Amino acid sequence: MSHTLVCWRCGSSLSALSLPLRRLDVCKPCNAELHVCKMCVEYDTSYAKHCKEPTAEEVRKKNEANFCDHFKPKAGAYIAKDGAELARSKSALDDLFKK
Repeated sequence: MSHTLVCWRCGSSLSALSLPLRRLDVCKPCNAELHVCKMCVEYDTSYAKHCKEPTAEEVRKKNEANFCDHFKPKAGAYIAKDGAELARSKSALDDLFKK
């Protein structure tokens, strides 16, 4: 399974790491901590506390290593930011709040 895992922050392959991921494992290229909510199959911003697991304790910092017992690494956790879409959104916000 580890061959499909990629870093949630930069998208680099995590195939060199063994499962289960340890709390202090980090992505070599970007140094992102990996035992984080944003890397978990239970992470979903449409749920309360951004977690689908109802018995999980709330973790405030979703991109920092935590001790959650429900953590399961999610393949495809990386979501590329669309530069053009980001620029359009920023422009729309700038227009909206223009003085």
